[in-house]
Parts: sequence; structure tokens; C-alpha cells
Amino acid sequence: MLLQDLIEGRLVRRYKRFLADVELADGELVTAHCPNTGSMKNCAEPGSRVWLSRSDNPKRKYPLSWELVEIQGRHRCCINTGRANALVREAIEQGVISELQGYDRIRQEVKYGENSRIDLLLQHEGKADTYIEVKNLTLLNEGDEGSFPDAVTARGTKHLNELMAMVAEGHRAVMLFCVPHEGIGRARPADEIDPLYGQTLRQAVREGVEVLAYRAAFEDGAVYLRDRLPVDLST
Repeated sequence: MLLQDLIEGRLVRRYKRFLADVELADGELVTAHCPNTGSMKNCAEPGSRVWLSRSDNPKRKYPLSWELVEIQGRHRCCINTGRANALVREAIEQGVISELQGYDRIRQEVKYGENSRIDLLLQHEGKADTYIEVKNLTLLNEGDEGSFPDAVTARGTKHLNELMAMVAEGHRAVMLFCVPHEGIGRARPADEIDPLYGQTLRQAVREGVEVLAYRAAFEDGAVYLRDRLPVDLST
């Protein structure tokens, strides 16, 4: 995502999950689409600097979409969950995620599990298929600690169970946390928000699911994944 193409403003409010009112630099008040269905805990404080993208699609009711927010007046964060898969795919293709190299094919949204679609499927002749679930981690706690999820997620727990099933079938499975937040330096499951998700994530690791976390950099006029972060699974 190119940062220079974004429109800056100040968040007035986020409401009805999918909408946000934003005051632009010239004082104009606009309503933007909010491409994040989560609680956005700590990411939707009124008065925060935000950045919007504009769509030229004439069929869209709200041509502006909320992309970034500045947390605590200093950390930029991408709240558009639709960007996570693209950031991860780009990082794999550019060799940034060293743990996911050596494949000649990347497929997206392939059906698997119980009426689910895997975010990314890596394939190479002679190697086990690698199933990758991508989650957008944006909840900053104390210090540089980030956690997932920011609300109870039955869907996220279901995905972990499906990854375990893929391992049982002889495939490789990876839970990858995309962390598009400058202030987060380490990741953990948010047990205080969804204890079942945390329990299931630890069980998944015991059964062979790999867990990775990579943080985005906001520089050179773009956003891209760069740094691997430690994941704390202690209880």
C-alpha cells in the first residue's frame, strides 16, 4: 500500500462496525467505510489521526476507506484487515519470511476444512502442502506487547482446529500473525479476552501447527512486512 496516496484526517467516531466519520484537514466531514469487523480495541479513539484511501468505483456508496490510524499519538497501525493477506504474500514472494521459502506456487482462498477457505496455500512438487491462516494483530497492551484477538472469535478458534486437522493429514500448517503496528514488538494470545482461543492455540502448537508473527514497516512511502516478532505462549 502506497502511503503517499492516502488522505489524512481526524477520527470523529467509528460506528455500526463498518462506518467511520472523519474530519479532513480542510474541515470537511466525511463518512468512510471501516474495513475491520473486530472491536478495534485501542485503535478507534476519537481525535486520532487517520488516513483514508479513495476508490474510483462509481458503484460504491462510500468511496473512502479507513486504512491507517495513529495510536497514542506516535504509532501508525493499519486497521484494514483486507490488507493482511496481501502483505504476507508479498513478504513470502520477496523472501522476507524465511520460514516459508522453497515453494513454486502460492494459492489463495482454497477450500478446506469445514466450509472454510485457507488464506494462503503453498505448494511445491515433492513437498507437503503448507496451509497458512493469517490474522491481523493490532491490539497494543502495556509496553510493546500485542495480543490477538481483540474480541471473542469462534471463527478464529475454528480455523485453529482446521489447521490441526491438516497436520494430522500429513500437511504443514502455519498460524501467521500479521502485525501492521509500529508499537508492537512481541505477540501473545489475548487470554483475558478469549481464553478458549488461547487454549486452542497452545494445543495447536503441541500438535504441530507452527506460529509466526511478522511486523510491518511504514517507510519509503509504503507499508510492508519486515521484522519477525517473538510469540509468547506461556500461561
